[in-house]
Amino acid sequence: MIAVDDPRRPEVRALLERHLTFCLTETPPEHSFALNVDGLLDPKVTFVSYRDGDTVLGVAAIKELGACDVEVKSMHTLAAARGRGVGRALLAHLLDIAGARGYRRVFLETGTTPGFAAARALYESAGFTPTGPFADYPVTGDNCFYTRAL
Repeated sequence: MIAVDDPRRPEVRALLERHLTFCLTETPPEHSFALNVDGLLDPKVTFVSYRDGDTVLGVAAIKELGACDVEVKSMHTLAAARGRGVGRALLAHLLDIAGARGYRRVFLETGTTPGFAAARALYESAGFTPTGPFADYPVTGDNCFYTRAL
């Protein structure tokens, strides 16, 4: 089940810590833009989790960038749940929320290393196309950017 969740809950926080650790092992700290728990508590962020009973299988968020635009943030699937459609379901849920709220474009930033290949494939299969940096992201060789119209 996918529902709005609290990133401060211990079982959610544990998965977020794995996400942050993964990002920092793949991308230099100065080019790693994953949100920590405090960042996910921003009122412009909607944070959701995918649960199987009490087990958190994945997390994701959208952050409002402006009246028409949102950004996908903090997408992460528990390693043991990968390949089961958790990420795809979370992404579809976020796109549904964005569409229902009247946003017209969705952006995202992800890494360029092989560790992010599955994420890039998921985003491309969901209709995201490469774009340049957005918001206040810098141009680096460690990050790539995508967008999709709703």
